[in-house]
Amino acid sequence: MKKIVYVGLFTLIMSLVSLSARAESTVGYFGFEPDIITNYIGASSKKMGYVRVTVDLMLSDNSDIAVVEHHTPLLRDAIVEILSKEPEEKIKSLTGREEIRAKCIEKLKSLLKEETGQEIIREVLFTKYLYH
Repeated sequence: MKKIVYVGLFTLIMSLVSLSARAESTVGYFGFEPDIITNYIGASSKKMGYVRVTVDLMLSDNSDIAVVEHHTPLLRDAIVEILSKEPEEKIKSLTGREEIRAKCIEKLKSLLKEETGQEIIREVLFTKYLYH
């Protein structure tokens, strides 16, 4: 009987701890609308392809969403510039996609740091990634 009481008490305490941890989370998310679509140069320089990416930003603080909304044109332009300069091989490979995402993180973080003086972006997420 004591074991059941201890297990119940332990479960109750763990539930309260996880609820308080969730309540303290201030992470925010911002999604670019519409999707980002741009061309890239194919393997033969005469053939062009396109890439369509849904980009979401994980922000360090929920209150920074308004700041990111204000700078959306700057951030969107930076992503388009990065994608359009990449070769077809990198666009179409998983490791290349991860390298592109890393470039986007670095560039967007530096742009917002320059504009606001703060580290706002925690992560850049590609939630849809299509190419042709």
